This record gives sequence, C-alpha cells and structure tokens, in this order.
Amino acid sequence: MSLKHPPLAAARLLTLGRQTLRAVLICTGVALFITVLQGGRGFWESLAYSNTIGLSCSVFIEAGRRTAARWVRQRRPDDEEARNDWPGWPLMAPVLLLATLAGYTTGVVLGNALTGYRLPLPWELGRQAGSAGTLTFSISIGVIATYLFWLRGRLAATQARAEAAQRLAAETQLKLMESQLEPHMLFNTLANLRALIGVDPAQAQAMLDRLIDFLRGTLQATRVERHALSVEFARLADYLALMQVRMGDRLGTTLDLPAELAELPVPPLLLQPLVENAIKHGLEPQRGPGQLTVRAWQADGQLHLQVRDTGRGLAAAGRDGTAAPGTGFGTQQVRERLQALFGGRASFRLSEPPEGGTSADLTLPLD
Repeated sequence: MSLKHPPLAAARLLTLGRQTLRAVLICTGVALFITVLQGGRGFWESLAYSNTIGLSCSVFIEAGRRTAARWVRQRRPDDEEARNDWPGWPLMAPVLLLATLAGYTTGVVLGNALTGYRLPLPWELGRQAGSAGTLTFSISIGVIATYLFWLRGRLAATQARAEAAQRLAAETQLKLMESQLEPHMLFNTLANLRALIGVDPAQAQAMLDRLIDFLRGTLQATRVERHALSVEFARLADYLALMQVRMGDRLGTTLDLPAELAELPVPPLLLQPLVENAIKHGLEPQRGPGQLTVRAWQADGQLHLQVRDTGRGLAAAGRDGTAAPGTGFGTQQVRERLQALFGGRASFRLSEPPEGGTSADLTLPLD
C-alpha cells in the first residue's frame, strides 16, 4: 500500500508544532520589549510570564474557537466559515474574552510557580500597579491574533474560489482543445485515404473500415473526462492498424501495457497526438522500415508513459521546414492538457536517444 499523503495525526502535529513555535517567538519578543521598558532589568522573569501567559491564552482561544465553530456546524452544516473553524465574530468575541481571562489566570499561576514572584490574579488586579495593564495587553494580543486568523481564513477562501474558477476555465479550454484534436486527426487520415484510393482501391477500402472503427472509439473517448489506460491503448491499436494499411511493412509497432496498470484512469486521447507526430515527422518521411513503441510502467509512485520511434529524430524534423520540434499542435496540446489537469505534478519531455529516433516521455501522478 502506497501512502499518498502524510497521516492526518502527523499533519496536525506538525501544524501544532509550527503554531507553538510561532507563539514562543512572539512571547520572547514581548519579553524583550518589556525588558527594554524596564531599563534592561528582569528579562528572565518577563520571558517566563510572557510565555506562560501567552501560550495559555493561545491554547484557550484555540480550543474555544474550535468548540464554538463545531457548535455552529451542528446547527448550520452549510456554513462555510464554520467548516474552516471560524464561528463568526458575534460568537467569537465573548469566546475571546473568556478564553483570555482563563489563559491569563493559568499563565499567572504557572509564572508565579516558575519565578517565585506573586503576580496578582485577575480578581486581585488592584493590589499591584501595572498588573491591569498586563491583562489588557494580553487581551489586545489575543484580539490581534484572532483577527489575523480570521483574515487568513478570508484570504484562503478567496484563493480557493479563484482556484475553482481557474480549474473551470482550464476544463473549458480542455474541451475546446479536444474538439480541435479530433478534426485534426481526421483531416490527416482522410488526406492519406484520398491519396491511396487512386493507387490501391482494395487497401483504401480496408483503410476506410479501420477508419470507421477508429472514429467510433474516438467519439466515445471525447465524451468522458477519464477512461482506463487499456482503452487509451486500444484506440492507439486502432490508429496504428489504420496506419499500417497505409505504410505496410515499413511500420512496425509494439504496445506494452502491464496488466496491473490497465484500469488506471487517464485523460482520453492523451497519447494519440504523440503517436501521430511520431509517424508523420519521424517514421513516414524516412526510407526503409521503422519501429514505434508505446509503453507504460509505474515507478516512484508515478505513471510513466513513453512513445518512442526509430525515425529521423528531432534534428532532422526541425530541418525540413516544419515547426520546431516540440512546438507543433500535438505536443503543445499535450503540454496544455497536462498543465490544466495536473499542474506541476505532471511532466512532458521530448528527447533524441543516442541510438536515434525520438522519445516522448510523460509522467503523471498515480492519484
């Protein structure tokens, strides 16, 4: 079993550790500030009280906020802010006040035990000058920290909505590219068929039959967002059978799909433009036979797909007056689809192996 994400408990522990470290740094800064105001005296006592009071307030405010948000979720399950652990300001204001009082009390008790001093508790504030200011300062810090949490939540929600709109735009663009891809393949095939009719009518008839089978499968593929990798390979088999009618013994093909990867979902027609490019720019223009190999394998938690040919190679394809290698419709369409569907989690690379030909390599996340 592969672990795609860290366990939830570990992720929460990591978040808690970061929050604690942030609170300790803030409390240390407060202790330094107080020490400066006191003329450089009492740093260690200020450090002890600022950390015990600050951390205690943080714990009570965090617990109160989560408890209040859970209470709101139970009554309003569709409340978006409550789902993000924010109960709303009307409920958070009293929670903040009570949590700060509880945290201040706990922090003073702990600080007194650590330092041996006797800082007054909230109900004893009149006994020592400046102690009320300490409580007021604690409440102010709690309000600021809570406001920052609320602001960060609002920014995260805005970013999530923007990302959703971006995904919708990318999916719309993807549908447009798929609608462009089918006629692109069809026009190329019909042009080959037209040339073959005058030369070999029998082969043209066989090619037309293959074309019908291929278009039927392609039409089904364009109606879904994902299909099994085995279906993708089946469409390639139809297309290559069509091209073998056209090229005869000049085209040798190998499709290598391990059984354990057959049901993996992939975007439809992802490999088709790469296979078409391999034949059009690599194998068909060269003299003599050539080999086209399409293979899939799994490594390092990723799906690897490769379309490799023994044709002229990238350099020769770039010298014949066509588009520069990797910039044509097919390769650009593959790049844009991968970016729209997977972002930076997928990659596409064109290379020329030492033994010649061209290799188009795709890496997709297994999830």
